[in-house]
Amino acid sequence: MVDVQDSASAAKPGRGANVGLWILQVLLAAAFLGAGGAKLAGVEMMVEEFRKVGLGQWFRCLTGTLEVLAAVLLIVPRTSGLGALLLAPIMIGAVVAHLVVLKSSPAAPLVLLALAAVVAWGRRDSIRVILGWGGPARV
Repeated sequence: MVDVQDSASAAKPGRGANVGLWILQVLLAAAFLGAGGAKLAGVEMMVEEFRKVGLGQWFRCLTGTLEVLAAVLLIVPRTSGLGALLLAPIMIGAVVAHLVVLKSSPAAPLVLLALAAVVAWGRRDSIRVILGWGGPARV
């Protein structure tokens, strides 16, 4: 006998996966509340890093605001996928900045990008609903 799941239940994470996603979401939220808060507070290391990047301190404030926003979105069940999705371009930019301008290891932003991608994929149904792309994803 073949067990066939409908597309809605196939795309939803199981209980264990849901717990794992929540753990990742809380860890990411904590990391980005800290990093975004440091950028907004004008911590000297952040000010210096953005000076080296050369886009101005307004970009540090924008990045910090987006990181804090993403962190808040990550811990709200309905918007957690959107928070993870928002982090992707921020971390891609950080990887590029580390490689091209800062000449430092991009390991940290790459790990954060990978974790955000896992959460975004796991919460893809909520992203589709928020963005108005219809019902659950069909995999």
